[in-house]
Amino acid sequence: MGVFRLARCGAGPLALSSLLWLAPVVAAQADALIDQASALVQRGSTREAFDLLDAQEAARAGDPAFDAAMGSAAHAAGQYSRAVMAWERVVAAQPDNMAAQVALARALYAVGDQRGVLALSDLARAQGIPVDAALSIDQFLVSYDRAASDGGSSLKGYAELALGHDSNVNAGPASMLLPSPVPGTPAWTLAPSALARSTDFLAALVAVRGRYVMDARWSLVGAAAGTPRRNEGGAGAFDSDQFDASAGVSWRSERHELIVQGQGAYYALDGTRLRSIGGVLGEWIYRLDGFRQWGSFVQSARLHYPTQPLRDVQRTVLGTTYAHVFREGSVAYAGVHGGREEPDAAGVDYLGHRLVGVRAGGQLALARNWALFANLDWERRRYGAADPFFAVVRRDRQVNASLGVSWVPTTAWRITPQWTGTHNDSTLPVSEYRRRIWSVTVRREF
Repeated sequence: MGVFRLARCGAGPLALSSLLWLAPVVAAQADALIDQASALVQRGSTREAFDLLDAQEAARAGDPAFDAAMGSAAHAAGQYSRAVMAWERVVAAQPDNMAAQVALARALYAVGDQRGVLALSDLARAQGIPVDAALSIDQFLVSYDRAASDGGSSLKGYAELALGHDSNVNAGPASMLLPSPVPGTPAWTLAPSALARSTDFLAALVAVRGRYVMDARWSLVGAAAGTPRRNEGGAGAFDSDQFDASAGVSWRSERHELIVQGQGAYYALDGTRLRSIGGVLGEWIYRLDGFRQWGSFVQSARLHYPTQPLRDVQRTVLGTTYAHVFREGSVAYAGVHGGREEPDAAGVDYLGHRLVGVRAGGQLALARNWALFANLDWERRRYGAADPFFAVVRRDRQVNASLGVSWVPTTAWRITPQWTGTHNDSTLPVSEYRRRIWSVTVRREF
């Protein structure tokens, strides 16, 4: 419009031709700016690229080429909110630009805007972050699902079927002859039934979790899971059934979330109830952004053994965990915890203990739907008094390790070959054992 006004005001053909001659020069300079920023990003000078484009954003916002360059540089420099703004402009101008939608999905994941992610197309969500990494975020970082894209409630679940081999289903020692914990006394001879027993097994798991949103901050949350396991090779006495359930309330404000819930668990061995648990769990989740999160908890629960009430204890544990999701979808986490178990009965301090532990692990994204994961847990338990039978104070150091591959052939399906190892080193020989489990699990999300 400005060019035509000049012509009507008598600026003349010469002025018009000058402006037309300058137009490609300005465009070339603009392209040179984008090229320079792209080169800086490729060299790793992401902050310099962001600053270069930031100075021109007010003048050039709305140009899809510039906005795409701005979004890329901002994301690379860790300026995720600015990346969201830039990619939103590209998508608004080019609604069918799938590459821009995917980039927007990644930026929205980075700032933790789950509502924005869920509002995008299924294809953009699937490509915006590796499929299995998305499941890992839910596994490591999120206790309950965020609200749906429309701010409403959510309900999700999954079913698993696992086939495997357990080298020590009864957590027994490997040898019938155990060194006596009391110096100068003969070795202990165990009954054959107490030795480690190996078996093949088939296990299933059905779980559901949900969130009922009452308003922008308050929600009701709940979860339930059932796990039957059946053993082969004459190990039917160790068949187990477990059921867990929890329900509570959640309060959210910006990056903070507080969850308080009641918990219950039931564990049966060979059809007979062995243990039940009832208690309260409090969690504080602090999300630095969509990639980083702290999660702290305190749990108080009573463990009840119907057939052995002398073993009933009150368990109190607190801990904290930091988790980080990297840009290509890999996950790493580390945490510490500590607490104690206090017997209900008097005079049985040898059944109670103090505990402290650390854990670490992660998942390496090998491809969009392949990942390698590993976890390592260590816990030390110090019991309160000498065992009346063995005349020594029990001290345990237990290590759990797992290694596996996670394959997501399509969204909502996951196949996981996995190895898990446990070693409990104890001052009581009958409590020392090694255990190895190999399994393949098929999981279906719904």
